[in-house]
Amino acid sequence: MKECESPLQLIFLGTGAGAPTTKRNVSSTALTFDQGSEVWLFDCGEGTQQQIARSKVSLAAITHIFITHLHGDHLLGLPGLLGSRSLQARALTPLTLIGPQGLKEFVQCVLNTTQTALGYSVVIKEVSESGSILETPLATVTVRELEHGVKSFGYEILERPKPGKFRKSFAQLAGIPEGPLYGQLKRGEDIHLPDGRIFLSRNFVDPPVRGRKIAILGDTIPCAGAFLLANEADVLVHEATFAQDQHDLARKSMHSTAAQAAQLAKEAHARTLILTHVSARYENGNQGEVHPLLEEARAIFSPTYLAEDFFVFTVPRA
Repeated sequence: MKECESPLQLIFLGTGAGAPTTKRNVSSTALTFDQGSEVWLFDCGEGTQQQIARSKVSLAAITHIFITHLHGDHLLGLPGLLGSRSLQARALTPLTLIGPQGLKEFVQCVLNTTQTALGYSVVIKEVSESGSILETPLATVTVRELEHGVKSFGYEILERPKPGKFRKSFAQLAGIPEGPLYGQLKRGEDIHLPDGRIFLSRNFVDPPVRGRKIAILGDTIPCAGAFLLANEADVLVHEATFAQDQHDLARKSMHSTAAQAAQLAKEAHARTLILTHVSARYENGNQGEVHPLLEEARAIFSPTYLAEDFFVFTVPRA
């Protein structure tokens, strides 16, 4: 029977910019591991916990929350979510919050002012510069500074390599007895048989399969940090607040256009681009028409999607 791999999925909970609309909530994206048994949340705009209630994401399964920057449309849903998590029967496991300097003061101030007591421990790690910030059995996370009106960061999530496939038929042909010796070979251990024969694990196990790379950016104009995050990414999640005809406004407000996001994906050799953080000015198109931001981006980089609230994307292996 063929082994079935658990999907790595992005679930877009909020895809609007600035303020919620009837079609889009403000920024929040969930990354789910192992059928959603562990969830990492990226940004937490107002109303995120209501979006979670409407999705397949489990509030209790969230173990890490990453904040890209401290603008309200990326942050103001956090206090309520933290409080509601205490009401979940399974949500007593620790929670790690990662974000720019000032995050700890914000969280502590709101919890103290509202006298909200959490039923679990919270670790807050503040980020001040680019570099590696987290290593877990599931993935490693690197942060890169972007360029926005306030300190803004993007996150590179690199999945741990998947062990190579064990070639049982090779071991059988070599006359290696089934049992514990097969386990040693699978673990990368060479084996020595009593008759003097030596078998090297690498001859019976395929090379490890590289982990998938996901880049999730905060608000930014095109910059070096964005390129480093996007470089060879399997999926690049990038803001597209404006169309290219609003280039001057985008620059003034330190946001990106859909064309700029697509050009970055193309130059960085990303495999897939997903646009999000869409201005409300682009929500009046006729049903069935190609969205102007998506059309603009695909003219430059064809493997592009425009996220809507509750859009689910399963990250493929290269």
